[in-house]
Amino acid sequence: MKTYSAKPSEIDKKWLMVDADGLVLGRLASIIAMRLRGKHKPSYTPHLDCGDNIIVINAEKVVLTGKKMSDKVFYWHTGYPGGIKQRTMAKIVEDGHPERLIVKAVERMVPRGPLGRQQMKNLRVYAGAEHPHEAQKPEFLDVAAMNPKNKRSA
Repeated sequence: MKTYSAKPSEIDKKWLMVDADGLVLGRLASIIAMRLRGKHKPSYTPHLDCGDNIIVINAEKVVLTGKKMSDKVFYWHTGYPGGIKQRTMAKIVEDGHPERLIVKAVERMVPRGPLGRQQMKNLRVYAGAEHPHEAQKPEFLDVAAMNPKNKRSA
């Protein structure tokens, strides 16, 4: 028996919609990353983009456990002497970019390289409940029902 390897013409991509309202960020990001890569499909092929297109709405209502919103700090360096910069998750949200929390969390879970960049193009994140992808007729993916720990109350 030979190992199955999908061809680009055999790949079937769906459109999925996820409502991030009240969902825990890390658990949501891991599910999205798995779906973007296509690892949930029996026809998964590691060197091809066989994942689905994912639309995330209500990104501003995503929840972080503990004190991560104020205590988790992201650092980067500009390359110049004394060029260390930092930003907390709370600062990212208050600057008006809550969708970046989800995008960066998922980005850190997909492979770095050309294939990972191609798969990240299949992710669309919106802060509010509106999105311009009604024509694609996305199916709703209920992440909260997969595991009780995925959703936080209050």
